[in-house]
Amino acid sequence: MNKLFTFNNEEKEYIKKEKENHENTKSAVIEIIKFIQKKYNWVSDEHINSIAKILNITNIELEEITTFYSQIFRKPIGKNIIRYCDSIVCYINNYKIVQKEIENILKIKPGETTKDKKFTLLPTCCLGNCDKSPVIMINNNTYTNMQPNKISMLLNKYK
Repeated sequence: MNKLFTFNNEEKEYIKKEKENHENTKSAVIEIIKFIQKKYNWVSDEHINSIAKILNITNIELEEITTFYSQIFRKPIGKNIIRYCDSIVCYINNYKIVQKEIENILKIKPGETTKDKKFTLLPTCCLGNCDKSPVIMINNNTYTNMQPNKISMLLNKYK
């Protein structure tokens, strides 16, 4: 069984306030999870256990909500999140060569984080720039018409 993580007073107050502001406790979960992720950069099992206890819901109920959202990270992530679009349009425009170049440079596969914790690589269904594919996004910055020869210089900006 996982140990009980202890939130500080500010975090406890935020969680209690969110619980009070929602008619249904489960409605508060996503805002609470986003708050915790912003503070800790991910949501650990210990966070889940402690939130569930404060909200008086089961870990499973909390986990069901948390794992539904791709923007919630359940394991440690890198300082920079690289998302590459793997939609059908990016597929047609050969996103795989861009993906492979990122993998080769960083020595990671999709879903992994570099050993130095600087980058996490994640596939994403659509980044909303189909007319300029292939597309990648690093943190909140979108890069269009990507080609393998552009990747190394781009990644150097984030090191």
